[in-house]
Amino acid sequence: MSFTSPSICSGSRATATKKTFEFGRTHVVRPKGKHQATIVWLHGLGDNGSSWSQLLETLPLPNIKWICPTAPTRPVAIFGGFPCTAWFDVGDLSEDGPDDVEGLDASAAHVANLLSTEPADIKLGIGGFSMGAATALYSATCCTQGRYGNGSPYTVNISAVVGLSGWLPCSRSLKNNMGGSNETVRRAASLPLLLCHGRADDVVLYKYGEKSAEVLSSAGFRSLTFKTYNGLGHYTVPEEMDEVCNWLTARLGLEGKRS
Repeated sequence: MSFTSPSICSGSRATATKKTFEFGRTHVVRPKGKHQATIVWLHGLGDNGSSWSQLLETLPLPNIKWICPTAPTRPVAIFGGFPCTAWFDVGDLSEDGPDDVEGLDASAAHVANLLSTEPADIKLGIGGFSMGAATALYSATCCTQGRYGNGSPYTVNISAVVGLSGWLPCSRSLKNNMGGSNETVRRAASLPLLLCHGRADDVVLYKYGEKSAEVLSSAGFRSLTFKTYNGLGHYTVPEEMDEVCNWLTARLGLEGKRS
């Protein structure tokens, strides 16, 4: 996870909320085989879409199209208001800080817009690292509830969500929000989630990843897998990415990995 301030690139705007957020450049990794799934992958705080697109391109998943957007450059409270790329404002990299629902909604809407133009027969997913994982998990809760935090309808059908070294925003209110309808319960129970976290993570502490998995499970996300990696800090390793590849292949019914 890089904390350097990247260059600002022009991009699309998300206006589902009162503010207008300028998103940076989107990087796309085209499938090398038959296109079966499209996944939006979200970077961590201070990073950009390019770095993850380069890693994702090396994975043995020829049937996946990867879309790697870049977050808006904005003042971030955890850095004392210093501007960097961030999917939402954050004062604490955990579930304990105040939730920037407006920023979360704008980023979740941007992701949904990126997926909304994919062909109808393509399975859709969202994944991310650190703050990107937090945004992916927030999108998962919006998908199951059928609405954003501001009440606007969420209309994209997500088939898989992956979160590496992240946490669950708005966790304190999740269980109450999930009790609205039988459809919400059904969606939550059937949506596959993969959460991975290193025990040596000193940026987003392991206990926050573990607690996020517990909260999601208790809220009805029954198709959740939580993977722990001893000695892993706030970064990824080949063992973790192998787990992601195997999990996505199984959950999305892909034709098989490239050797």
